[in-house]
Amino acid sequence: MDDLDLGEFSGGCQCGAVRFHARAIRENPHVCYCRMCQKATGNLFAALVGIGHENLTWTRGKAAEFRSSEHVGRGFCSNCGTPLYYRYKGGQHISFTIGAFDEPHRIPLLYQMGLEGKHPSLFHLSDVEEVGTTEAAMGDEAGAIKRSNNQHPDHDTPAWTPRPSTV
Repeated sequence: MDDLDLGEFSGGCQCGAVRFHARAIRENPHVCYCRMCQKATGNLFAALVGIGHENLTWTRGKAAEFRSSEHVGRGFCSNCGTPLYYRYKGGQHISFTIGAFDEPHRIPLLYQMGLEGKHPSLFHLSDVEEVGTTEAAMGDEAGAIKRSNNQHPDHDTPAWTPRPSTV
């Protein structure tokens, strides 16, 4: 499998305890709807892209891993719980969650798989009502969340101390 010519990427978990850098990504950005990916991400699908082992550097911390099958490990931050990757034992790359990248909009989706698990509403997602931006839909609540944001910024930082949860 070849790499996409999109440059380098960085990313990490929501709290900043785990960060990674990719010198290149594989030509496999996709969405998987299988039930295992749904459970691993707590969502209707996993959006994933591979990073070859030779192109991956962990720049802060290290992901914890859950063995979701005899052949697969699912990486996540043990501090904040962010799902980070799917790793097939002995595979040539690790498939990272596209949402964990600092600039996920730069990664085009090329295919879908696991269609047996695709939620029926996703077949007509363009027909679902759009209520606008987060601020428009949530009003004052969105502003309060934004003002008290503890999330790591979408760029590398020389140092970062994750803030403890007070909820």
